[in-house]
Amino acid sequence: MNVSELPCIADRAALLSAQRTQKMARSAHAYVRGSTLKFYEWLAAQKRRSLPEGPPVWICGDCHAGNLGPIANVDGEVEIQIRDVDQTVIGNPSHDLIRLALSLATAARGSDLPGVTTAKILEQMIEGYERSLSTRGTNGMERPAAVDLAMKSAIRRTWRHLAEERIKDIKPTIPLGTSFWPLDKTERSAIKELFAQQDVRNLATLLRSRKDSAGVKVLDAAYWVKGCSSLGRLRFAVVLGIGKNSKRSLCLMDVKEATDAAAPRYARASMPKCNAARVVEGAKHLAPHLGERMLATRLFGRSVFLRELLPQDLKLEIEHLTREEAMQTARYLASVVARAHGRQMDAATRKAWQKELQRNRSKSLDAPSWLWSSVVALVASHEVAYLEHCRRFSPAEL
Repeated sequence: MNVSELPCIADRAALLSAQRTQKMARSAHAYVRGSTLKFYEWLAAQKRRSLPEGPPVWICGDCHAGNLGPIANVDGEVEIQIRDVDQTVIGNPSHDLIRLALSLATAARGSDLPGVTTAKILEQMIEGYERSLSTRGTNGMERPAAVDLAMKSAIRRTWRHLAEERIKDIKPTIPLGTSFWPLDKTERSAIKELFAQQDVRNLATLLRSRKDSAGVKVLDAAYWVKGCSSLGRLRFAVVLGIGKNSKRSLCLMDVKEATDAAAPRYARASMPKCNAARVVEGAKHLAPHLGERMLATRLFGRSVFLRELLPQDLKLEIEHLTREEAMQTARYLASVVARAHGRQMDAATRKAWQKELQRNRSKSLDAPSWLWSSVVALVASHEVAYLEHCRRFSPAEL
């Protein structure tokens, strides 16, 4: 694609909106991943449904399976943690469980698994969540194949892998095209000013034993067309050179706009008013590996957060599952969420929350009735909304 054919700032919004709509039409599972607002609309519409009032903790707010995966900390240690916290708030932890259950249920349907498997998925989810809430970890729990593969891949990955995957080669330039669009002079200037700030420079020198005094230079930058629900926000990829030319190391920075969270928060919860600060604070509680590598700031008068992308940061691809894989994955991912929630609770709070979770069990289903009925209602509503979404497209567009 010719650079001259790529969109300018004025054309971005319309093109990004169209891309988001098309991306959500690819599958029912993709629609769920991109429809956080709809999820909370659906949840609010179930007026008769009584959800447990969990303790006020930081929740992911958009806890679908694709938002969990391997994350590295500043020392290079890798764990499976929540990897996207744009929607984080201090709220009801049951919302994360329902969101995860919905994404796993739609993944199971996309894998042509029988309906009874959905019931088994919910049973395994709750068992994994409750067990890890007690032990505060995933010790002794077998990693499912998709998770194990991602972990092994993450541990082996280097900067070369990240560069070839994200920017196509290891040169300190970003190839413009479908994924990266050009910036104008104002944007380039603002990004250079941003990375001249001392706190931002400190973030860039934080990892890989870089010297605090090392020079930081913006080598290239581009608008990043990435994600689904986040398409349309400010999003920039920035390649930095750190240190002197002969010993310069490269890093890829992600600059992302933070907007209002759709997830409902507890009324008396005390949270940062700045959206980017909220995201960073939530990450520190839910995903420490990620939170310690993030910074909240402003760009073009908007709230943005920054993080260096590491080779070990990977998204779990949960698409086609066998019955056993689906149940094992549900159990394991729920345990990761339990660890994120549980680290914010003292022993008495965890015990009380476990007791609440164990209520409303039926003889035929070893999972709370509120979780089962919520997922059934949401899957039904989701199917209607997804088909209506697809109807707006002509066959040629699909």
